[in-house]
Amino acid sequence: MSSPERVRVRVNGTPYERPAEPRLLLSDFIRHELCLTGTHVGCEHGVCGACTVLLDGEPVRSCLLFAVQADGREITTVEGLALASDTLNPLQAAFRECHGLQCGFCTPGILMTMTALLRDQPDPDESTVREALSGHLCRCTGYQHIVQAVLLAAEQMGAR
Repeated sequence: MSSPERVRVRVNGTPYERPAEPRLLLSDFIRHELCLTGTHVGCEHGVCGACTVLLDGEPVRSCLLFAVQADGREITTVEGLALASDTLNPLQAAFRECHGLQCGFCTPGILMTMTALLRDQPDPDESTVREALSGHLCRCTGYQHIVQAVLLAAEQMGAR
């Protein structure tokens, strides 16, 4: 068995340093070592998108990375999206307003991907949103309300 490595990351603006076995997945590190359980683990093969976080601002599947690969990097999880502990950001509020979630299991990963999309393309059309969503599996919503929520958030954020 290999010895633990020290992993230093900044998650949602807070620095953390923890020991981690070299084979520990980033998703498990976030959930079990940092106790940030908003990052969900679904398929553990990178297919469903539920574990998506932002790593240095880019969406990644945290179940496909080892925690040691994130050493020295910035991670944003769904817990870091809210403007304050009691205030949703515009994308989260639009999801609520448009009923863009049902069971909510896939929602954190989708929110992370759509956050990056709206940062990079503040005025997406429906096709662009659907393309960005294509890496996420949702068994409840049929995606229509999710698309509407993203477009509403873009509009409310001043893009339209």
